[in-house]
Amino acid sequence: MTQIRIREAALFLGVSDDTLRRWIDAGQLPARLDESGRKVVEGIDLARLAKEQAAAPDDPSGMASSARNRFVGLVTKVTSDLVMSQVEIQCGPHRVVSLMSTEAVNDLGLVPGSIAVAVVKSTNVLVETPRITS
Repeated sequence: MTQIRIREAALFLGVSDDTLRRWIDAGQLPARLDESGRKVVEGIDLARLAKEQAAAPDDPSGMASSARNRFVGLVTKVTSDLVMSQVEIQCGPHRVVSLMSTEAVNDLGLVPGSIAVAVVKSTNVLVETPRITS
């Protein structure tokens, strides 16, 4: 299981460390001490709370990219067969779904609770607005 330190977990939820600690104290998020005595949360528990709370952190990769649509989040669900997989990532308030090979899922170690960045590069983007009546 992915263990995430309180400071990093707070970033994924878009809240302060103190807010996250209050949520832990209130029982909204289970936590425990790691082998170094630091408080950590399980990625799967954080993914559940992220889906409920929703707010996206900065991209942790530090990589420059031509793709402007980069969504940092937590994997919330992986559905696989022998060849293909569907991976759901909760990126702040947005659910991003990707279809990829099961081999890629295994190579990347994608499991519920793991950290991932969804990169979307598309030349076909639709924009909609409410209908304006005159």
